[in-house]
Amino acid sequence: MLGAPVAHSLSPVLHRAAYRALGLDDWTYEAIECDEARLPGLLDSLGPDWAGLSLTMPLKRAVLPLLDRFEPLVTEVGGANTVVFGAGRAGYNTDVPGMITALAEAGVGQAPAATLVLGAGATACAALGALRGIGAGEAAVAVRDPATAGPLLAVAERLGVKVQLVRFGAEPAQAQWQLLISTVPVGAADTYADRILARTLIPAVVLDVVYHPWPTRLASAAGPAGAVVVSGFELLLHQAARQVELMTGQDAPVAAMRAAGLDELTRRSVA
Repeated sequence: MLGAPVAHSLSPVLHRAAYRALGLDDWTYEAIECDEARLPGLLDSLGPDWAGLSLTMPLKRAVLPLLDRFEPLVTEVGGANTVVFGAGRAGYNTDVPGMITALAEAGVGQAPAATLVLGAGATACAALGALRGIGAGEAAVAVRDPATAGPLLAVAERLGVKVQLVRFGAEPAQAQWQLLISTVPVGAADTYADRILARTLIPAVVLDVVYHPWPTRLASAAGPAGAVVVSGFELLLHQAARQVELMTGQDAPVAAMRAAGLDELTRRSVA
């Protein structure tokens, strides 16, 4: 796992659990602190014993010119979170299928009537990809500065998803949203939590990409209000499962990965 920062990442726990369950006793997975400036040199230094890499911020876009090839989804959403070695460096995006699976498990398997996405970064772009994957043709996206939303709007155009930009924190034009996806850091969505508590915002399903600390204020407000709440852990789990499959060529042991991840989150919550 490469990124900056990565010390907090749960990905090593998930991947190591998968390797144990698959009997890959000589496989390992580490978190390595790496920013954009160090990425080219680090990639060049890796030997034939490396199977692949997971990437988190700020590397999902920075890695693209360093790849030999990548799946079409990488081009569409503008980022790769997975590199698989073999005949060169192949890039993949597992955030999108991971989010589709997490939403499907929450009962969102087809296009929601109305979706509000909080944030405009790489994960928000993946959210648009997931929405396209379940048949949605449009979404509202809340951003603090519309001038910085150019990359997201370019992604939306490539995906064929119509995006309406709204000011982050502004009162929503409608109260009833079938789906609310928060891609912002811990605490940034608290304004929307307050609106759910006040019943001026009524989502049916809330996906918060944060997984620790959990529950977030947004999740704590949404559950009692009657919304189905999806933790970022489910997104992390399913995108990691797809990475395991790409890197090992075997079906991911999702149950073993989930158990290990939840045990680690419990440990962290009482530490």
